[in-house]
Amino acid sequence: MVFSSAYFMFVFLPVVLLFIGVLHKRLHNAILLIASLYFYAWGSVSHTSILVVSISLNYLFGRLIASGKGKQRALRLGVAITINLGILAYLKYANFFLDNFNGVRSIFGHSIIEFKEIVLPIGVSFFTFQAISYLVDVYRKTSPVQKNYLDLALYISLFPQLVAGPIVRYNDVVDQLKNRVLSMSMAAQGVHRFIIGFAKKILIANYVGYIADLIFGQSIDDISTGAAWLGIVCYTLQIYFDFSGYSDMAIGLGKIFGFDFMENFNLPYIADSIRDFWRRWHISLSTWFRDYLYIPLGGSRKGKLLTLRNLMIVFLLTGLWHGASWTFVLWGVYHGLFLLVERSGFDKVLNFVYKPIQILYTLLVVMIGWVLFRSETLGDAKAFIGKMFFMGNQNSLKIYAQDFLDNKAIFVLLVATFLAFGFGRWIIDKLKVSMSSGGAAVTLDLMKSIIAFSLLFLSILYLAGNTYNPFIYFRF
Repeated sequence: MVFSSAYFMFVFLPVVLLFIGVLHKRLHNAILLIASLYFYAWGSVSHTSILVVSISLNYLFGRLIASGKGKQRALRLGVAITINLGILAYLKYANFFLDNFNGVRSIFGHSIIEFKEIVLPIGVSFFTFQAISYLVDVYRKTSPVQKNYLDLALYISLFPQLVAGPIVRYNDVVDQLKNRVLSMSMAAQGVHRFIIGFAKKILIANYVGYIADLIFGQSIDDISTGAAWLGIVCYTLQIYFDFSGYSDMAIGLGKIFGFDFMENFNLPYIADSIRDFWRRWHISLSTWFRDYLYIPLGGSRKGKLLTLRNLMIVFLLTGLWHGASWTFVLWGVYHGLFLLVERSGFDKVLNFVYKPIQILYTLLVVMIGWVLFRSETLGDAKAFIGKMFFMGNQNSLKIYAQDFLDNKAIFVLLVATFLAFGFGRWIIDKLKVSMSSGGAAVTLDLMKSIIAFSLLFLSILYLAGNTYNPFIYFRF
């Protein structure tokens, strides 16, 4: 089930809200847990058992870690993390390993090993990382062990962020599992945030994604350099509005039910370095890797060489986390290499450059990286990047950028660029300052409500036309 579906909007969510509204607070966690398991089972009933097994194992290991003494605690934590990562590795990477193993065997003339492909459960990367954060927080004694099985099950499976984040850290919500307060003001903020994310997905991400899919679906020899750039510009906008839209919807739903989730995006396309980009993009993942891997490895405390090693380990695993493909692995290494370059002195050069040049450099690096992220194979990525820079066959061109640019496309691209570069937020902040008192503040709130519900109405019209597609990050 996806947020941007008619069933979620007009059946599932209203029913859950009805039960939350009429039943006692003591039953809210049980209601949300049942709703979350149903939400997950909607995508695949058989995979729900994997989620339940994960919950049960981590409940057991949390109790064992909390009751352990000395080295026993560390040993139990190590076993628990190994099991979690082992399950994730099997589900997510077994096909990848066997494909590559068969490729090597075929080189030496051996027959391939037949195997049945494993269907990846949705959200497994997200709920596995959440479970690990719980275990580590209990081990570090930064959070109490959860003795209530149903509450831990709700933390791991809570439907707003279950399948595509943000990755919610246990110590951020442990108190909210029992002591959250539902309020009309918080619910109103949540509804507004949900609508903004819904509009991002339906009105922008789906449209530019349609153009990106058309261009990436063509033979590379047939498209012009301009069409290649249009394709990656559209994908750059699609993945931002798609993923940040989902995060907005998840954060908004969390507020409606009394939870505060961390922000996951902060205008990443105005970053002035790759280091700054990762402070702004998928913040819940980058901070998870920082706190649960980079710092335990030594972070930047043990000299330059070990710092660079730690960065490369983190970004190699970041690439692998996103998918079982060499394109994702190379994408992670690619970002890691630019971080190494910046940490090795290039950041000082950037500081002397005009700010728009810094942003342009970062955006160019990120967009080339998105080609790797979007491409099915390394060969496809190489050919596409070559076409972007006038390499490859230029004699059989049949498809040009203007073939995709009607008035609607130009309008959506302009609006998307305007918003992605923060001009919309800048205008809102200016209005907040100039209309911060008395009747002006009321007028601003009324304007925001009118805009939000106009966007909701327009999005629902597009949804009725079956123009939505699943979120990009559902496959990670």
